[in-house]
Amino acid sequence: MRVLVTNDDGIFSDGIEALRCALARRHEVWVVAPDVERSGISHAITLRDAVRMSRVDERSYSCGGTPADCVLYSLLGALEVRPEVVVSGINHGPNIGTDIIYSGTVAAARQAALMECPAVAVSLVGSRHRLDFARAADFVARNIELITTLWLPDHFLNINVPNALEPVPDVAITHPARRIYSDELVDFTAPRGDRYFFLHGSLDGAVAEEGSDWAAIKGGRISVSPVYLHPLNHAEDEAYHRAVFEPPTTCAGA
Repeated sequence: MRVLVTNDDGIFSDGIEALRCALARRHEVWVVAPDVERSGISHAITLRDAVRMSRVDERSYSCGGTPADCVLYSLLGALEVRPEVVVSGINHGPNIGTDIIYSGTVAAARQAALMECPAVAVSLVGSRHRLDFARAADFVARNIELITTLWLPDHFLNINVPNALEPVPDVAITHPARRIYSDELVDFTAPRGDRYFFLHGSLDGAVAEEGSDWAAIKGGRISVSPVYLHPLNHAEDEAYHRAVFEPPTTCAGA
C-alpha cells in the first residue's frame, strides 16, 4: 500500500523514523511532516498564507504548515501520488481521552478521515526521555492492512501503546476517557512592564471508567479507540427540544 506518514513532533522525530522503517518493509512510504514541532496545535489549517513544502529525500517533505495541513495538501495533490492510508505518529507521549481535542497528531488522522482516507493516530505512552518506538511501529506495520480493511467512512483510529518492553501487551478496543488536567498560570513581568504568561501544570490521570483508553493503558494493554467524526447527540438534548426559545422582536439597528 501507499502510506503517508506525518505527526506533530516534526519531520526529524524518532517516531516518524521508526514508522518509516517498519512500514517500508512491505509498503511504499511517503512522509510529509511539519518542519518544526507543532504539538498541541489541534486541527488548525492554513487558509491565507502559502504553505511551503521542501523535499528532504525522494519520498519525504518537510511542511511549513500544521499537521492537518500536511494531510490536507498532500491529499489534494501536493504529492506526486495519492496515499491510500494515513498514519500519524508515533507521538512522543500519550494522546488519551480528552487529549485528542488538542493533539496535532490526532488532528492529522482526523483530517484524512474527513477526506475519506483511512487513517490512524498512534502514540507511545511513557517518559518523554525514555521512549522505545520500535514496538509501537511494529504493531502498526503488522496491522495496517487489517486497519485499512476494517475502515469505514466517518471515523479514524486513535492508538496508544504502553512503553514497557515486557510482557507483550494485549490489545483492547476502547473509548476515549475524560482526562483530568491541573493547569495553572505562571506570570512573568518583563523590565518594560509587559506581562508574559506560561501554562504549567500536570496530567492527573482520567476519570476511571471501564472500557476506556485510560483503563487499558493503566492495565498495560494497547488501546485502540475508534473515534467518530460526527459526535452523536445524547439524552441531554431532550431538555433543549422541550424548551421554548424566544425569537428576536426587531432587526438590529431598526
